[in-house]
Amino acid sequence: MSQTTRQMKSAARLYAVQALFQMEAADQGVDAVRLEFETHRFGAEIEGDELAEGDVDLFRKLLDDAVTWQAKIDQMTDRALDDAWPIKRIDPTLRAVFRAAGSELVGSETPPKVIISEYVDVTKAFFPEGKEAKFVNGVLDTVAREARSETL
Repeated sequence: MSQTTRQMKSAARLYAVQALFQMEAADQGVDAVRLEFETHRFGAEIEGDELAEGDVDLFRKLLDDAVTWQAKIDQMTDRALDDAWPIKRIDPTLRAVFRAAGSELVGSETPPKVIISEYVDVTKAFFPEGKEAKFVNGVLDTVAREARSETL
């Protein structure tokens, strides 16, 4: 896989997390958010900085699968979380990370190790100083084991 292809996949994952967050925060549907991202974010220039071009097919698949399988993904995530902190109580950005990653863990041939690493990096982009990346790594590792042991 080329460096450009890898970067486009990484950008698609970041955009998917942002889109899932926006859907929840603004109570918007998947079609409206998908269109906004594909039209205004992929490769756009904001304040002189050019945003990365994302892999549109991966972005669409992540959003569609996260929406389709949200209840299942949330249940698997809840089982990986501490009982005192169910998915409804955690930071909405982390919820979006878990949903995007969960959709890829259950619906992809990509090795779980690669998926987890990618979403740990996405988490670091949102929480550069925090412990969230280690938290995400641990939760996704548990979700990955469960996701690979069953099919949706």
